[in-house]
Amino acid sequence: MHSVTLLTSPERPHLEPVLVDSLRNAWGGGDAVWLAPDEAATFEMKRMPGNRWDVWAECQGMGVDLVITPAEGRRKKMLLADMDSTIIQQECIDELADEAGVGGRVKDITARAMNGELDFEAALRERVALLKGLDEAVIGRVLSSRISHMPGSKVLLATMKANGAYSALVSGGFTAFTTAVAAALGFDENRANTLLVEQGKLTGGVGHPILGKQAKVDALESITATLGISEADVIAVGDGANDLGMLHRAGMGVALHAKPAVAAECDLRVNFGDLTALLFIQGYGIDDFVS
Repeated sequence: MHSVTLLTSPERPHLEPVLVDSLRNAWGGGDAVWLAPDEAATFEMKRMPGNRWDVWAECQGMGVDLVITPAEGRRKKMLLADMDSTIIQQECIDELADEAGVGGRVKDITARAMNGELDFEAALRERVALLKGLDEAVIGRVLSSRISHMPGSKVLLATMKANGAYSALVSGGFTAFTTAVAAALGFDENRANTLLVEQGKLTGGVGHPILGKQAKVDALESITATLGISEADVIAVGDGANDLGMLHRAGMGVALHAKPAVAAECDLRVNFGDLTALLFIQGYGIDDFVS
């Protein structure tokens, strides 16, 4: 059995019952369950339809995300999340670069790296080198004035935690940011790279080993082993090329507002919903949400 979830932006909910019913009838689905009025609905069907991606493209044209997952094991026991442009709305290194006066150069490298055009580790070292001499105190200023949580992040964490799930924030960014973000949202643990500092200034170096694509897979393996659960029990979310390893391995790997090259390699794509979409995909209704 497969679970079909249709959802829209919570800021502009416009999911029409006629769309849900026509799709359910065309695919021989069961009764529709509305997870949130005008925003999200779900139904189950026996087999994957051959026109899945044609229908997905049509739904995208209507501002609707269409996500199909196995019905069994739909609610996950662990959340594994990227941070930059996923759990928060910014790329931390880009914000630091703005403060250092090299924003344009760094943002270009970041965009190319996240789209898979550049080697992640080399691109990270190049960007961090451009921050050499920046006052360490700038990190705190960026955290307080430039960093904002992605809509739906608090509800996602609180709801999954209330239902017994473990949560890990695993980022190719920096511990100076993941520690604060994880504490604010209630993640059980966080992993990231370390910016090297001497005498209150960034050295332009990053601690080794660098946490990149493989490190996120390693985190998936080690944390599930520690918890005694399987990778199928995990829902992972990210937007960049360095997230693809964990997205492919997790039971549910969701590309959230992802770079085009990344989204093309993922079956579960959310382009209109916010992070509460991950709850709808697991079958949670809005009445189940914990704030």
